[in-house]
Amino acid sequence: MQDSQSSLHALQEELGFYGTSPEIEELLQTVVTVAPTDLSVLIIGESGTGKEVIANAIHSLSKRKNRALISVNCGAIPEGILESELFGHEKGSFTGAIGQKKGYFEAANHGTIFLDEIGEMPLNTQVKLLRVLETSEVMRVGGTEVIKVDVRIIAATNKDLEHAVQQNEFRRDLYYRLKAITLHIPPLRRRKQDIPVLVEKFASDYVRKNNIRFKGFAPEALDLMATHHWPGNVRELRNFVETAIILNKGEIIRPAYVRSALNIETQTVVSENLPVPLNKTVEQAERELIYRTLISLKLDMSEMKQMINTLLQNSQTLNQSGYAAFVDSLRKENDAREIQPTTLDAMERELIKETLRKYGGSRRKTARALQISERTLYRKIKEYGLN
Repeated sequence: MQDSQSSLHALQEELGFYGTSPEIEELLQTVVTVAPTDLSVLIIGESGTGKEVIANAIHSLSKRKNRALISVNCGAIPEGILESELFGHEKGSFTGAIGQKKGYFEAANHGTIFLDEIGEMPLNTQVKLLRVLETSEVMRVGGTEVIKVDVRIIAATNKDLEHAVQQNEFRRDLYYRLKAITLHIPPLRRRKQDIPVLVEKFASDYVRKNNIRFKGFAPEALDLMATHHWPGNVRELRNFVETAIILNKGEIIRPAYVRSALNIETQTVVSENLPVPLNKTVEQAERELIYRTLISLKLDMSEMKQMINTLLQNSQTLNQSGYAAFVDSLRKENDAREIQPTTLDAMERELIKETLRKYGGSRRKTARALQISERTLYRKIKEYGLN
């Protein structure tokens, strides 16, 4: 098992694509299988998922790795000149064609061409691309000479090409020709267990590249990041990590920053349907509800202490809301108005212990009840010796 994990890690380092989720392991294994062939490949994934990284990986593992890999964004080139860019043109073939020009397919001869956002390719250009796939021949715009090319095609899209075919926006014959080997890259929101791996990699690369020191992300901050939708996927995550390092001046990234930067709303309202603890006074029940609220916020220890200190400094408001007993007890325990870590640790340990008991030791149910991730719960159980 360890050898398998080491091999996977080595493969990820070689390909530059990281993750431990089953979807990513399967994707990389397919890349390794397909790369040595000359089959065309269609990569499907949302923007920012790493389609070009996978295309580069396929080329680097192919027999064409010492030849050119040319990337073309079909959506970024105006329709009027895309055909000329891909297949070249002859002098005088259109206004502005002052000389003969080779296209990308000729330039990529014996190598690989990566057609990104192929779903944006005009229908008339799709016809000529299909010809290249079927005959390995191109003809320059305005030319009559047929030019043989040996090019492997890797295409990528963030569109639903099957739907585009039904809407007559993409040629059916080209779609079926491309989809023989199809790789699906899952969005980051469906592979959240990869977030810590990606964060560590991006932070390490950025710190090394810029020769700066960085204290890392707090575990609770990573847990909070896993709740974000990440519409920009891995690209958004990389930008977030690099920006966080700079704005926090290399200090540890805490949940408060993550919550603010990602605009994650904190649920601070305690449900009225929470079970009322039996055999406890009203003051004890109120105290436990507050403890539960603090933990549900997924704050780290320093933030919890800061929040409780704020409660102490606003005791009059708390009197009006019915939590005077709680404030008074805290004031007796901490004349200096500072909650000692051991006191906070003890009450957190007791809450976790009691919740585990209530759910018969089920960690999944306990984590759900406390509104924390299972990863955080496992760490707390180990930390407090509750195994």
